[in-house]
Amino acid sequence: MAVLVTGGSGYIGVHVCVELLNAGYDIVAFDNFVNSKPEAVNRIRQVSGKEFKFYSADMTNKEELESIFRENNIEAVVHLAGLKAVGESIGDPLRYYSNNIGGTLTLLETMDKYGVHNLVFSSSATVYGTQSGVPIAEDTTLRATNPYGWTKLMVEDILRDLQVSNPEWGIVILRYFNPVGAHESGLMGEDPSGVPSNLSPFISQVAVGRLQELLVFGSDYPTPDGTGIRDYIHIVDLANGHLRAIEKVLQEPGIDVFNLGTGNGCSVLELIRAFEQVSGKSIPYKLVGRRPGDVAISFADSSKAQKVLGWRAERSILQMCQDTLRWQINNPQGYMTLASLHS
Repeated sequence: MAVLVTGGSGYIGVHVCVELLNAGYDIVAFDNFVNSKPEAVNRIRQVSGKEFKFYSADMTNKEELESIFRENNIEAVVHLAGLKAVGESIGDPLRYYSNNIGGTLTLLETMDKYGVHNLVFSSSATVYGTQSGVPIAEDTTLRATNPYGWTKLMVEDILRDLQVSNPEWGIVILRYFNPVGAHESGLMGEDPSGVPSNLSPFISQVAVGRLQELLVFGSDYPTPDGTGIRDYIHIVDLANGHLRAIEKVLQEPGIDVFNLGTGNGCSVLELIRAFEQVSGKSIPYKLVGRRPGDVAISFADSSKAQKVLGWRAERSILQMCQDTLRWQINNPQGYMTLASLHS
């Protein structure tokens, strides 16, 4: 029996695959490589020292999905595939609704057809939108502020309806806060196409000279230094949260939702200073206007995950920065670095 990982070559996907393999699970994975590169799959094998099946496939393609389910004895699915940029979702909402919701419906229909009713779903803290208080618990009123967030919230509602219709389903919804960092090996990390939309790879690319300066979006938020505050969680801590979630869905049916975060807020300027501390270099930055859809303050109450799943984030902001820089220095052009050397 295998665990299927959708979006298996993405930033979160490669780390989840490695942790599943290290924990003794057989896995199957697929990706369409819209937001990732094939070299990432080689790194999973290199880091874990294990083989697994990987498909180039799209979750919106029912024939490709059915082929994967026919050829493999799948017991559970970790669903990570999806478009993920807040700003892009505002500019092209139809693409986001079609891919993230339509693709998930196709996946769920295929799972049901082949009798696979165990699912861990990658949701997001964006479903909380702007909140009057922090930390944010799972029972907080949900109010997404951008199309990306709405796609996550709509899929959550679909999953609740699905579980009510068929109590055999075991579903865990994981609401991620802000994943950063990289694998300690320096072989896997975040490798965005073009100018990064996420803060951590943007800072690290400036630190190694790949980009000239960091753009800080918003300096007039109601926070101590005027910049946005987020809950940054190490990618390996996040990946380990999926192990606990898989254990839960395999043990019992039902549906539950958990925040994955550290419970601590860190501002953009504080994160810049942490990168400067571990790199020994100054990070030049420019203050610019807010981005549409961004919120001022967001950090998690993750006590439920600790109590029910036995999970907690363990790695510090400084370790997140150290691991990110190691990845960036070892891979100045991301996953294309070794591929280009071999060509």
